[in-house]
Amino acid sequence: MSFGIDFGTTNSVLAKFDGQEAVAVPIDAGNLDDWNYRGFDLLFPTVVGYSSTRPELLFGWEGKLRAEENVEAVKRLLRGDDEVGLAGRSFAASTVVAGFFDALRRRGLDQDVDVQRAVVTVPANSTGAARYRTRAAARLGGVQVQALLNEPTAAAIAYVHDAGAPKDIMVFDWGGGTVDVTVLEYDEEDGLFEERASRGIAELGGLEIDERLGQLVLRKLGSPPSWAPFEWDQFKRDIERTKIRLSTEEFVVLTTPDFTRTVEIERAEFEAEITDLVERSMAPLRTCLADLKIEPDTLDSVLMIGGTSQIPLVRDQIAEVMDLEPVSPHICDPLTAVARGAAIAAAILDGELDSEISVATTHALGTVSKKPDGTRVFSEIIPRNATLPRRASKNYKPNTDRQKSVNLEIWEGDPNESLDSDENFLLTNAVVDFPEPRPRAENAFTLTYTYDQNGLLHVKATLDRTGEVLLDREVQYFGEFNAGVGATPETVRSLLQVNAGAAVPPSPAPELPTEPLTASAKCYVVDGLGMAEHGLERPSHAQLTEILEALARRFPSAEIHTVVDPMFPYLVAAEERDAVSADIDAGRLIEAPAGTEGAHRSLLLSLAETKDAVLVTNASFGEAYGQHPWLGDPDRVLGVTSAGGSWVFAPRRAL
Repeated sequence: MSFGIDFGTTNSVLAKFDGQEAVAVPIDAGNLDDWNYRGFDLLFPTVVGYSSTRPELLFGWEGKLRAEENVEAVKRLLRGDDEVGLAGRSFAASTVVAGFFDALRRRGLDQDVDVQRAVVTVPANSTGAARYRTRAAARLGGVQVQALLNEPTAAAIAYVHDAGAPKDIMVFDWGGGTVDVTVLEYDEEDGLFEERASRGIAELGGLEIDERLGQLVLRKLGSPPSWAPFEWDQFKRDIERTKIRLSTEEFVVLTTPDFTRTVEIERAEFEAEITDLVERSMAPLRTCLADLKIEPDTLDSVLMIGGTSQIPLVRDQIAEVMDLEPVSPHICDPLTAVARGAAIAAAILDGELDSEISVATTHALGTVSKKPDGTRVFSEIIPRNATLPRRASKNYKPNTDRQKSVNLEIWEGDPNESLDSDENFLLTNAVVDFPEPRPRAENAFTLTYTYDQNGLLHVKATLDRTGEVLLDREVQYFGEFNAGVGATPETVRSLLQVNAGAAVPPSPAPELPTEPLTASAKCYVVDGLGMAEHGLERPSHAQLTEILEALARRFPSAEIHTVVDPMFPYLVAAEERDAVSADIDAGRLIEAPAGTEGAHRSLLLSLAETKDAVLVTNASFGEAYGQHPWLGDPDRVLGVTSAGGSWVFAPRRAL
């Protein structure tokens, strides 16, 4: 049996392929309460919450309807792996998502469905960071990801499987979090899907529609309500239900959470409130047509998926712009088509169906180069809409003669836009070290990007003069302010063990070594920012200096390199900034390249590996273990703690 998971911003769906049909599995139908609308029994809300009356976290419909507090739309936070507050604790978004996948898998077991691996869908225009973290979180939640499939492609697969074989399909995907428009071509003879163009808008979805409707209701109420927090939560749910009902009813009467007043909302005034949002949602559609230089009448079918796409005003607008009636929701179910298509794709990968899948890049991939005048520009290596898998190379030179290394910036986005555009996103930085400083022409290198069918990127740099490989790794660190994946097996266990009704026990004191360290390494690479902020609310240069002096006393003949974030001089107290600058100028502190705040983790790992050094850090790097297995060796990592007024260094595993 093959499985597909539509991991959505608002709701998720599990589907299975049983050998003949792909069907959605109702894993949470018993918790719907009074939300029993058509098709909602097949949804598993992407929500985690807690209640003081329950010993465990609540997921799905329970998290949405029965929790005292909950977290919704955590999928949106994966781009930066932002912190999420839950039950008085703070967790990385990827940890919460891992907990959600674990809950979905366990609910499947309740229905005799054992989801050990699945094709998981992602928005067509999601960043490489979000894709990588989705895969990592699913794995930590017990689900092996066979492939990451774009949601529009999954919907098209389901449609073609059910209804026949149109050649050119446009998928208008508007759900809770994003709007994505994708044009696909289907080759009936080869059974091949190819994404020809895809555009989207992040953070424009049902959540924004709900906000507008809520503002309308509050204006009609007049004076600001003085509701309790739980009543505001109830109001939020009532607004969502009102929106759903207005798709089939001309007016809805809403009762306030305190049962003191009622408000009547007509569909016409609701539509007037959201007209500008609907018009904004048409922009990706028009851009896709312009990218392909085609007219709407060249397309055979328009599929509308996602709950927001079913608002009558949206369907009418699409019909007007495309001059084509969208496919009926009875033929292409807007709530389950994506999950069903993912299950069919899983069946193809498992060999149960004789077909092929081809997808394309949604963003261009490249790096940054400088013009003679010093202007930084996006240097494209793999273009947008390139069929995957794709490999491409480009030649580069250092900026000046006799450079020892270059900082390689890995970007995705639109090379026609400026680097500071919202369309462009810095995935990560990597350091390319040259064997020896030479004239820039002699250190020319070829940069090769390999982008696989799952949207994961591998980067390789080769010295042209000798063929020596200077860099060779899969991109695993993302973003200017956050690196890698915050989730680890330990953080997921901690999340799932949260008891909302009990106090959170304090963390155990670190174990100190009972014997003197016998580390033989002659080189140490120090996480300067981590040491400076250890146990403090604000990084301290004085504390960092104390730790470095203690390390030098402990290993008097060792070579010590200390890496700090480029924001470090601005994070310390004002009176310490001159001392920090002096240490940077003197080479006592190595500053990661400007514009890469937080990505000093990448430099730490690269430097420690290159020099075969011991890494001195209290941080965890579980997401990097696949590329740097030495992180699991306590002889290669030292932790630092304060004991009896002294700094003590103890072996640890940075996982």
